[in-house]
Amino acid sequence: MSPTNDRSDGLGRRTFLAGSLAAGSLLGAGVPAHAAEKVPPIYARMYPFTLGVASGDPSHDGFVLWTRLAPEPLADDGLGGMPDATVPVQWQVAKDDRFSDIVASGSVTSRPEDAHSVHIELDSLDPGRDYWYRFKVASHLSPVGRTRTAPEPGVLAQHLTVCMASCQHYESGFYAAHRGIADDMPDLVLHLGDYQYESAGVAGRPRLHAGPETTTLANYRQRYAQYKTDPDLQAAHAAAPWLVVLDDHEIDNNWADEVPQDPHLQPPEVFLPRREAAFKAYWENMPLRRRSIPVGIDMQLYRTVQWGRLASFHMLDTRQFRDDQGCGDGYKDCPASVDPARSITGAEQEAWLIESFHRTRARWDVLGQQVFFGQRDNNADSLVKVTSQDAWDGYVASRQRITQGWVDAGVRNPVVVTGDVHANWASDLKLDYDDPTSATVGSEFVTTSISSGGDGFDSDPNEHPFLQINPHLRFYNNLRGYVRLTVTPDQMQGDYQVVPYVSQPGATPFTRASFVVQDGEPGLHQVADNPTPVRAASAPDTPQEWIDYTVYEETRRYT
Repeated sequence: MSPTNDRSDGLGRRTFLAGSLAAGSLLGAGVPAHAAEKVPPIYARMYPFTLGVASGDPSHDGFVLWTRLAPEPLADDGLGGMPDATVPVQWQVAKDDRFSDIVASGSVTSRPEDAHSVHIELDSLDPGRDYWYRFKVASHLSPVGRTRTAPEPGVLAQHLTVCMASCQHYESGFYAAHRGIADDMPDLVLHLGDYQYESAGVAGRPRLHAGPETTTLANYRQRYAQYKTDPDLQAAHAAAPWLVVLDDHEIDNNWADEVPQDPHLQPPEVFLPRREAAFKAYWENMPLRRRSIPVGIDMQLYRTVQWGRLASFHMLDTRQFRDDQGCGDGYKDCPASVDPARSITGAEQEAWLIESFHRTRARWDVLGQQVFFGQRDNNADSLVKVTSQDAWDGYVASRQRITQGWVDAGVRNPVVVTGDVHANWASDLKLDYDDPTSATVGSEFVTTSISSGGDGFDSDPNEHPFLQINPHLRFYNNLRGYVRLTVTPDQMQGDYQVVPYVSQPGATPFTRASFVVQDGEPGLHQVADNPTPVRAASAPDTPQEWIDYTVYEETRRYT
């Protein structure tokens, strides 16, 4: 089952049910008798839906449904306590949460070689509406999930709510931000990477990773299972369809194509099998379409998802095809960063994206990706730039080609959305960052982490020297949370939803700041500012302390 190479929507699309499909009522006499008989009796008595349910990659007539059976989710073998046997899983989709109007149903076979995960691709549904779904094994019903189809391709929708999430290190804290996303009931969730972290457990943190550092398929399966047992994460998955892309920690910190962070510790014969295992586990645990089934060490993740004529979401992969970071990782003055031959996307993905710019008819074109796009120089000397070599600053020519690409194509409203750096940022985007008076040609919303970095703190954004060194940077905040985007034909508003702490459960999100991009007017306008009344004692005091703190937070390995 290899991914399709059709490119009608950027990557191709095909209806796919992961296993045999049979019509039948989920709860009534319509369930095929042979389906129940195939469930081993011991597993028929154990609740299998401990990892919840999810949906993803919506189109105007369908979406992907996902679940994975794991009655004992933290089992060391990564198989969640399931037998070495196929198990039938029944499913239903309805137009209401009481399932009085069922529009699709069937039975799919879960297999041990896929960790008993199932991916159901549906089409032929009505555009632009909510649906509800559930699964059943033996007498056990899953939680109910809500999902949504996109509007028809020619429809200019009047409203779209999108929540952005990234960086959810399990040990660093609790997922109150995911509970906030669930409560927002968005139309779509973008997860921009670092869904799980590879490190072994460290005593003394709010929560503890199960198992060793993830290097094998069993390790990665167990780690995903542990993350997915979190009730707030399950609630966010069940609230809306997700678009997911991975970053580095789904495999190994700061990896680049076939190069790990420490090649002397992980030669190719060690790292490449690790990458293959990590990709397989990622597929098994995400609501992805068939086109993303990994083939060896390769996985198709970059793609475009349309939301009628209102928005195009170009989901990028900045890990799998990038050149290795120049001069090593970290913040450096690195000559390799301006080498025109270097790319963070690879030539094929770059060409696909620029072609997409020329084909778009959307009011808003959103680039969903992992690492900071705009320039962030931490050196006040204008003649020497010291920038993060893991971000687009380490691939200046690649950034320039893509930015020029959307300018040349006349993209109406380009917006980049980003994760990775464990802090909230907002940025105007330019073709010439050396000239602060040059035209603004786009906007970037950067979401903080869900939990990575621990509690964090609030501060006056203007205390951070990056905002003085880089005048196009408009906002900084170091609390945990997510960004909520409200999109209409006339504007896009980004609300920075933050929580006061993650070291304990139960925090309530609040809006720290809001920025608006007006249709046809690139650049950010702040419309709300809600600082906490007391300056945090843990906030740095001097410009150099701010720089040192930011570099440390963005480069530490979480070991």
